[in-house]
Amino acid sequence: MDYKPPYFLFNAHLETIYPSLLRKVNCGTFQRERITTPDDDFLDLDWLKQKSSSLIIISHGLEGSSKRPYVMGMARAGFEKGFDILAWNYRGCSEEMNKQLRFYHSGATDDLDVVIQHAVRLGYQHIHLIGFSLGGNLTLKYLGEQGHSAPIEKCIVFSVPLDLHSSCVKISQPGNWIYANRFLKSLKKKVTAKSLVKSELDITGIDRIKTLVDFDDRFTAPIHGFQNAVDYYTRSSSLYYLASIAVPTLIINARNDPFLSERCYPVNEVKNHPFIQFENPVYGGHVGFAQFRKNGLYWSEERAIDFLTS
Repeated sequence: MDYKPPYFLFNAHLETIYPSLLRKVNCGTFQRERITTPDDDFLDLDWLKQKSSSLIIISHGLEGSSKRPYVMGMARAGFEKGFDILAWNYRGCSEEMNKQLRFYHSGATDDLDVVIQHAVRLGYQHIHLIGFSLGGNLTLKYLGEQGHSAPIEKCIVFSVPLDLHSSCVKISQPGNWIYANRFLKSLKKKVTAKSLVKSELDITGIDRIKTLVDFDDRFTAPIHGFQNAVDYYTRSSSLYYLASIAVPTLIINARNDPFLSERCYPVNEVKNHPFIQFENPVYGGHVGFAQFRKNGLYWSEERAIDFLTS
């Protein structure tokens, strides 16, 4: 089941940008539920329910939310195949600023665990995870930390920056400035808004921050208990957790993904892995995989449902 892009998406940037900006998805109306975290913060969960015993939990990418087309497309695909759907929003990603000083980050598996344990308490017998980009890294790291105790049946992730440091360097290259600048602008806006309600958050000199690595060094790392950006990347990269994963897992990273470094293609790391399958199609871009004449179904959604139901 290999992926071939539509003829007019003839390079990696078009494959990446078209689905992000121009795709329209109607997945029905999410039911919003707010749950409390152990540190007295909140997470907003968006549900599609049909009284199924099987649940798909979807984790979005950097500065994403449950309203992104790739999340809604996957939600619709899973719901139409009989699954209940839980698309969760990270702290500060659901249109309302979270309460604590901390935000979300690429290794914040404690919040994912809160969401999963909530689903377990609701009585779901079969829980599957799907993650995109940062959400894919988060998902793999969680599974590696949990090992055989993870209450998960299957997992599939797309466009995953398994090695965060080299991927951050890659996305900051001149050819990728459009992506890096977009993320940086959004992150700066979020930190500035947080500083208005958390006076201990000093944003002096924020305008001088020009790269994602600098942002992580100044804000992400110290806010979340890391020494610096490199310490954050090292301790949060899912590449170092793959060996401990004990759940059937499919990782799909397109070879032409403009966000991913060579370290994000773990061919050797998973060569003899009993649980992980790795696919790296030639095309797909970053969270792309557009296709037409399939009733709105993208290749990534088709592949995910096929994996989860096979």
